[in-house]
Amino acid sequence: MTSFVGLAVEIIDGKSLDIKNLSLHSYLDIKIPERCRLKWDPQEYLRFSDERGRPFRDLLARVPATAPGYVVDLGCGPGNLTATLADRWPDAHVLGLDSSAEMIQRACEGDFGGSARTGRLSFTEADLFTWRPERPVDVLISNATFQWVPGHLDLLDDLVGAVRPGGWFAFQVPGNFGEPSHTELAAVCALPRWRDRLAGAGLARPWVAEPAAYLERLAPHATHLDVWETTYLQVLAGEDAVLRWVRGTALRPVLSELDEAEQAAFLEDYGARLRAAYPQQAYGTLLPYRRIFAVAQIAQIAPTRLPSSKSIMQ
Repeated sequence: MTSFVGLAVEIIDGKSLDIKNLSLHSYLDIKIPERCRLKWDPQEYLRFSDERGRPFRDLLARVPATAPGYVVDLGCGPGNLTATLADRWPDAHVLGLDSSAEMIQRACEGDFGGSARTGRLSFTEADLFTWRPERPVDVLISNATFQWVPGHLDLLDDLVGAVRPGGWFAFQVPGNFGEPSHTELAAVCALPRWRDRLAGAGLARPWVAEPAAYLERLAPHATHLDVWETTYLQVLAGEDAVLRWVRGTALRPVLSELDEAEQAAFLEDYGARLRAAYPQQAYGTLLPYRRIFAVAQIAQIAPTRLPSSKSIMQ
């Protein structure tokens, strides 16, 4: 535990804030269109629901809010984790937001038990660049979303303004873009066959800052702040486990641009590289996965009030 201007700051498993001294811009072409619309597959995303859900649960465990009335999940995906917020805080109205129509449809069709039946759980298709709440938020949470949002460091200032004074803002982002799962993807995209095919497609490229940058951005707004990182040693079962993992996330921009035959050819090229980088063992395939977390209690800041999107209630 390290003190930072009276704030509680924790770095877990953080030998260095520099990912292997690599520049993300050197192998990920960070030229993201202002609005990237990806075609998401909820079923594909849910293949590893337990592994994807663990960072969310670890993040939530560090949010000590007791009886919030209004909780918002930014980037709710298929809604399975958002529903647990209604279970955690049984008196709260919980709103899940996502820019993906496919994800929101899946969330609205989900069977989430009592919290949905009592009308406390709702979902809205919305763009994080323009969404603002109709009233101050008590707990604002985002799980593995900001990496897809260009300029999200600047967006944090606006989102902090949506939280009532004394409320909580918590998020988690992956921090593994220097690993083979991503560098090999960039390498395949750069092959002549795929470089020419994908040229001009404006592929969405995920990007995150380092923990210290999030700390510095949130510190002026917070009375209490925790920033930490953890590397999960995920053991995935089955053949081509890492390829199946990235099909639900990092591969979405590429797959959204290719037809069925092209997808099969691209996956053959990329899958061979992943099998070499992540060999399957008797116990499964090891996929180390670094995550960056931040939890902030917001100081006396007046929330920004702007119109919100129409809510889709369950």
